[in-house]
Amino acid sequence: MRLLPILGAILVTALIYAFVFERDRMRAMLPSGVAQPDAPAQADDAAGAGADAPPTPGEIGVVAVKSRARAIDSAVRVRGRSEADRQVDVRAETSGRVISDPLRKGAFVEEGEVLCKLDPGTRQSALKEARARLAEALARVPEAEAKKPEAEARVQEARARLTEAEARLNEASINANAASKLSEQGFAAQTRVAGTQAAVRGAEAAIESAKAQLKSARSGLETVKATIESARAGVESARAAVESAEEEVERLTIAAPFAGLLESDTAELGSLLQPGALCATVIQLDPIMMVGFVPETEVDRVELGAAAKAELATGGTVEGEVVFISRAADPTTRTFRVEIEVPNPELRLRDGQTAEITIDAAGTQAHLLPQSALTLNDAGTLGVRLVTPDSRASFAPVQLLRDTPNGAWLAGLPEQARVIVIGQEYVTDGVRVAPSYREIGQ
Repeated sequence: MRLLPILGAILVTALIYAFVFERDRMRAMLPSGVAQPDAPAQADDAAGAGADAPPTPGEIGVVAVKSRARAIDSAVRVRGRSEADRQVDVRAETSGRVISDPLRKGAFVEEGEVLCKLDPGTRQSALKEARARLAEALARVPEAEAKKPEAEARVQEARARLTEAEARLNEASINANAASKLSEQGFAAQTRVAGTQAAVRGAEAAIESAKAQLKSARSGLETVKATIESARAGVESARAAVESAEEEVERLTIAAPFAGLLESDTAELGSLLQPGALCATVIQLDPIMMVGFVPETEVDRVELGAAAKAELATGGTVEGEVVFISRAADPTTRTFRVEIEVPNPELRLRDGQTAEITIDAAGTQAHLLPQSALTLNDAGTLGVRLVTPDSRASFAPVQLLRDTPNGAWLAGLPEQARVIVIGQEYVTDGVRVAPSYREIGQ
């Protein structure tokens, strides 16, 4: 009983093969008066395709369209999300108890507006003390500088005395030398020689005393200079203490760094904040950024300043321009971050919304053809089959730019092309065809 279904399947397969692949030979075997079963169907197909005449023996009938290339914008499409232009967690820089009423999340704050105010405690007293020490240090500087002229005068006086002592020594040495020579010749007494030598020793002693006085005067001058430097250093130290105290007082007021929305409540009244504790989170949504990640194959087509459009998941559409293209790829996805700045004056857009982003790129010539016209060659290359001027089929590789409800935009074809849209799967390169043309969209 199983033999009959098998035989029936073989017979049906043979009939399908003969009808599809041996149709012309079967027509030749039929008598001329016998009506061919598929003639009406072929006539209907030819009429529907706009054919002028049936194919001659050796040609395969196909349906083709005459297409002309048109300039289209070769946009880059990526999926992305919205991000706040700026977001910061405002934190305390000093410890203290909150003494200001809290602001609730969602409130709009201006730049510099107070978010949290801390109890000053003894910080004002510390500031006053630092300022008093600064005034005291400033008063010491003129006092120390007033001693400098007196010390310099002492040095000059000591130098003059040394010069005078050296002159006296020189004079005493000359007198002693003269007396010694006269004594040798018998013209001077020994007492005179002894007197001149005593005068030399006295002059030498005066020089040593003058040198000691000069050294002491110089030491006093250095001490005065050191006192002046110490007074000035005290002034700088006091100023640093004042600045530190003033900064500590300023830290008691935590203000908004820029105008934006509060994403969280500010710290509650009476709560204790330590350094690093969160006061509030502020975000800026005008302008807002649309962020997408472009594959490395298309990143070169994106340029700074290019117009872009984002279609939100809610159905709305916004427009902006490219303001940033990353130079470093994501190590995992090998994509590049692209940011589009979008005006958001009414704050309708929120942080984190999903969007389909379209970035304008340089235009290109392309053909709008039905998706059904696409085929693959033996190497697996995507393309279409064209009708050559001598009515033969020829494969042409294409680049798929965009899919639309009306067809696919294809690049890589000549400006004018006759593209086979029906029957391209039954012909190969060089096969003669009998094309019948129709308008695109029929």
